[in-house]
Amino acid sequence: MKLTIFGATGRTGQPLLEQALQANHEVTVLVRKPEKLTSASDQLKVIQGDIADANKVGEAVAGCEGVISVLGPTSNEPVFAVSQGIKNIINTMDEHGVKRLIISAGAGVEDPNDEPKLINKLISFALRTFNGNVYEDMVRTVDAVRNSDLDWTIVRVPMLTDDPAKGNVKVAYVGKGMGSRITRADMAAFMLEQLDDEAYLHKAPAISN
Repeated sequence: MKLTIFGATGRTGQPLLEQALQANHEVTVLVRKPEKLTSASDQLKVIQGDIADANKVGEAVAGCEGVISVLGPTSNEPVFAVSQGIKNIINTMDEHGVKRLIISAGAGVEDPNDEPKLINKLISFALRTFNGNVYEDMVRTVDAVRNSDLDWTIVRVPMLTDDPAKGNVKVAYVGKGMGSRITRADMAAFMLEQLDDEAYLHKAPAISN
């Protein structure tokens, strides 16, 4: 598949890109600092730029068949870069007729299927209190995706670890069987699987090991 990845230089983006290339996808990435990429391949096209630049986003999306975003806020400053960038991604996908979008978000971003327990509510309260702008940025991002006409899946995750892949992913909702951690490698594998799987189309499952 011709795939575009946003967030490829991040700690989750790196295993995602590596796995995508291993699966023989033709991958285009939009990155601010190409030197931070840890993968190289003839199947990889690198575009230097920022998601705030609609023209660069368009260059990255043009000709692709699916988009995966593992973008996340890098600080608690009220800049809301991810939610602004996702609007460029959505608009560009509409312009180019690309329908499949898979994004990641923290499990603290709520879904109607959740049944949060006390501990979940305490974690959410702490997140909103100490990282309110991070939380708001991702809530806006998820809302924009939900309100789009795209074939979207939102993959929500708990604490991420850099441990080796465990090979098992539990799919649930907050308070309904979700575990407390998942490896970045397993998260990446699950997101790639959604490219050819419509089981979670227009859904926002929470995954864990």
